[in-house]
Amino acid sequence: MRVPRFAKLFFAMCVGFFLVQLHACSPQQSNQASGGGGGEQATLTIATVNNADMVVMQRLSNQFEKDNPNIDLNWVVLEENVLRQRVTNDIANKGGQFDVMTIGTYEAPIWGKQDWLRPLENLSADYDVNDILKPIRDALSVDGRLYALPFYGESSMLYYRKDLFQQAGITVPEQPTYTQIKEWAARLHNPNAGVYGICLRGKPGWGENTAFVTTMANAYGAKWFDANWNPQLTSPEWKAAVNDYVSMLKQYGPPGASSNGFNENLALFSTGKCGMWVDATVAAGLLSNPQESQVADTVGFARAPIQATGNGSNWLWAWSLGIPSSSKSPEAAQQFIEWATSKEYVQLVAQENGWVAVPPGTRASTYANAEYKKAAPFADTVLKSIESAQPGPTATKPYTGIQFVGIPEFQAIGTQVGQTLASALTGQVSVDQALQQAQSSTTNAMKSAGYLK
Repeated sequence: MRVPRFAKLFFAMCVGFFLVQLHACSPQQSNQASGGGGGEQATLTIATVNNADMVVMQRLSNQFEKDNPNIDLNWVVLEENVLRQRVTNDIANKGGQFDVMTIGTYEAPIWGKQDWLRPLENLSADYDVNDILKPIRDALSVDGRLYALPFYGESSMLYYRKDLFQQAGITVPEQPTYTQIKEWAARLHNPNAGVYGICLRGKPGWGENTAFVTTMANAYGAKWFDANWNPQLTSPEWKAAVNDYVSMLKQYGPPGASSNGFNENLALFSTGKCGMWVDATVAAGLLSNPQESQVADTVGFARAPIQATGNGSNWLWAWSLGIPSSSKSPEAAQQFIEWATSKEYVQLVAQENGWVAVPPGTRASTYANAEYKKAAPFADTVLKSIESAQPGPTATKPYTGIQFVGIPEFQAIGTQVGQTLASALTGQVSVDQALQQAQSSTTNAMKSAGYLK
């Protein structure tokens, strides 16, 4: 694939920045001291998402500061869409606002190719980089060079209330279909009792509703682009997937579903308000933890639903820690991200919060640990999902990614399409109208970027 010129890449990143919901935050000051090695004092500004595992990382980081008294940590914890806005704007403009950025498998290879991230070389011997699961390691690398270290990795899976399914006489296979999901949602839906048949992402954003709907479309046999980069968003497969998505949430979802992303649905399911939920495997540990979940004893797990295809419906993602090239304290930053993604950190979380709470999806040693297997009944399902994910290009699909398209322009394209999908969910437009709008806006973006004439 032709690499877009820097000007086009920068334009695409900026468009994505302005399309997401703007957030009024005062700028954080950059580091006052450089270094981090040789005893020099350094302050690291860390941008991260407000997911539960990252909140734990922030709380436990006092151990890192205790062991490294010459490094102070300054945390900027943001909602997912806002985090993406802030870090994208900062790195594209070389702002130097952050020393560590929480990014994913979408950003790491794209930004690594542009030299916007520091390659992570000369990792300490005890870090054991080969212990990182290969699909995750490969997704964060360019030409064999790592550009981010995974804090937790994930695919997607089905969560369901075993007690409600038993009452309804429903038996869940290892990998159900979306036809079954629709039938079950109708049978479970009981809003008078405070239980909704199904919860799914509806909040607009390329990493929110667009991520889920893309995997659902994959399951129906759809794809974003054909082999020549022509958008395919009005195909019968896309229409079937989005019609089912919209109808399920309208008929059997919670009120205000168009405002619900990962965290909102996690809160709904963990308090017993969802009969089912299809989302990231990282939620498994949270839902199984009695300290975090009211349904810990009744939550069941299955592979992400399929439909027309046997695979492609379970995504591959890793929230990871990368160091922007503009960091004033890169050595100290690497010390921190090695600590936060290490075997040592996994042991620390297990000691403090129990094995069920450790960051999942990154290290083979975690899944080989007998204590983790005992505490995490979902472990085998998660590992199978990650190892079976197929993000690479095919003969008819020219892009990398399952729940995203691995091109710089997708941040803007996916955000725009996410807003269009949300308008269909709220009834402002029909599904056909929404997909026609998505097709048109995506075609225009691909023409502007030079993919299409």
